[in-house]
Amino acid sequence: MLGEQELRRVADEVLAASRADETEVLIVAQESQLTRFANSSIHQHVAESNSSVRVRALVGQRSGVASTNDLTPAALRTAATRATEIARLQPANPEQLPLATPQPLPRVDAFREATASCTPEVRARAVGLICRLAREAGLAASGAFSTAQQALVLANSRGLFAYHPSTAANLTTVIMGSDSSGYASRADLDVSSIDAEGAGREAVNKAVRSRAPRDIEPGIYPVLLEGYAVGEMLQYMAYLGFSALAVQEGRSFLGGHLGESIVDPAISIWDDGLDPTGFPLPFDFEGMPKRRVDIIRWGVAAGVVYDRQTAAREGKESTGHGLPAPNTVGPMALNLFMAPGQASREELLRTLGRGLLVTRFHYVNPVHPLRAVLTGMTRDGTFLIEHGEAVAPVKNLRFTQGAVEALNHVLGVGARTVLLNTDLGGVRVPDLALGEFNFSGRTEF
Repeated sequence: MLGEQELRRVADEVLAASRADETEVLIVAQESQLTRFANSSIHQHVAESNSSVRVRALVGQRSGVASTNDLTPAALRTAATRATEIARLQPANPEQLPLATPQPLPRVDAFREATASCTPEVRARAVGLICRLAREAGLAASGAFSTAQQALVLANSRGLFAYHPSTAANLTTVIMGSDSSGYASRADLDVSSIDAEGAGREAVNKAVRSRAPRDIEPGIYPVLLEGYAVGEMLQYMAYLGFSALAVQEGRSFLGGHLGESIVDPAISIWDDGLDPTGFPLPFDFEGMPKRRVDIIRWGVAAGVVYDRQTAAREGKESTGHGLPAPNTVGPMALNLFMAPGQASREELLRTLGRGLLVTRFHYVNPVHPLRAVLTGMTRDGTFLIEHGEAVAPVKNLRFTQGAVEALNHVLGVGARTVLLNTDLGGVRVPDLALGEFNFSGRTEF
């Protein structure tokens, strides 16, 4: 992978070639490897090395974007020229801001050499542990184990230069039986911290326990949502409502409620790109420093994330949550955390009485953004709970539930958290016991 000085040279060549009023260069250099397995056997090792260059040219109130992964001087000059030509053909945008000026940027160590140098043999040994556990239980293992290193560079014609190297390791597995399945996931900056055997045992245990699932009537049940399900719900809440643009456009469930209590006081949610227990990124895609933003503090709606454009509309400063501009999505919370509690898994189960344990969600879609209503399915381990014990596996259920409404019925928050790797960041969340969750339909499996 290209180093900082080589990436700086690429950025300088683009800036020198551009004839736009202002120019911005975003470079993502990445080396990634992936080991896939199915039917308890590895069937693919793949590796990719790529560097993409995205050029944004400003001409007056117009902007244009061109990109390339050819780093030769001729290709870089072509990208700069095309971005400028595209800008001249665009309609004027009266809200367009000048590019960001240089400012102090925080630094956070997100690079682990063990991950960057991880070999296929290391991943294969980890996968082999999972496959052996599955075969011993008469089950079949599938999944993927990836390792990657990445360097992000943002530079512009106003003198800004930001550089951040990082690594990520991510293991997911689904263990299948004839009528059952189990799931587990592990993610970390450091591949040495990935507990493959623990993930395998977790998924195998779920698949064994969920054999011969019974039907259960849809309805409103107390639930224990494991961290995988909580993380999925939180990501959709962020997508629907944690953005200043969503509030400004009147489509966020936080709109008009900042400073008000909107969920149970046990719930605190924030975004922090500097926290090393996630997948940190110290600056955003506009070159602005990341700031911690409390979204919900002890149940009270506390704030939303801003990029430069949404902040300018309100006379505020960016919180460092801009995506590559221009975009229609607006700022995005990419490094989410939910505060853990003090309860063990067993204590959470005891709070339910009669209810359901949900391992994770599948095929989730928004239904009503202003109420944060989501629909989707349970998957890979759904169990009937009675008197604090899982007494029977049940067939998967469809849910239709408002996330904010669900978080108003908190029975308990788990002490243990799980880190989930997402496309541009990560989510760290605990298990949640909720008093009411609406299951609107059932399935045949």
